[in-house]
Amino acid sequence: MTSSTAVTPEKQGSLLGTLIIVPWANEPAPDSEGPVTPFLLVCSRGDGREGPEAGTKALRAELEKAGLPVGENMTDLTRETRSSVSLLVEAEQAVLTLPFLHVQCPVSPQWQKAAYESGSAYLMCALRPWPEAVQGKPVGAEQLRAFVSDEQMVPTSARCLVPVRRVRT
Repeated sequence: MTSSTAVTPEKQGSLLGTLIIVPWANEPAPDSEGPVTPFLLVCSRGDGREGPEAGTKALRAELEKAGLPVGENMTDLTRETRSSVSLLVEAEQAVLTLPFLHVQCPVSPQWQKAAYESGSAYLMCALRPWPEAVQGKPVGAEQLRAFVSDEQMVPTSARCLVPVRRVRT
């Protein structure tokens, strides 16, 4: 189980509506020594001022402006020297910055450790609204699995591998 964080764009009556951020980490198979992989999901609740369809179009436009195409291919931002997407992970907090979004959300110690070990996290920005995800309420593993494994999720999402940054001391 993981917790969702919501951010409401500052402009009142935004087309995007409330954006939900859900961190989770995969669990390797019990007989596997494979690494744990950290993920972040960003999606709308579909509560924008002109409804879910307008919100989907607005989110697609924002993702494409940020250089994150929607569809089958995953963008590898770990190889980019300049990107408008960044992820800072420190003190069990993930701070995700996109041109249209800046949010801090709590992550588990396991998530943080996996992010540090791999040096990256997978970001999925789903165009499909998820009105059932509610700010601050736990998201069950089965509920999350059903949402992200839906056959329409990949072709209607922007997916990227984001480098993890840390505070330098």
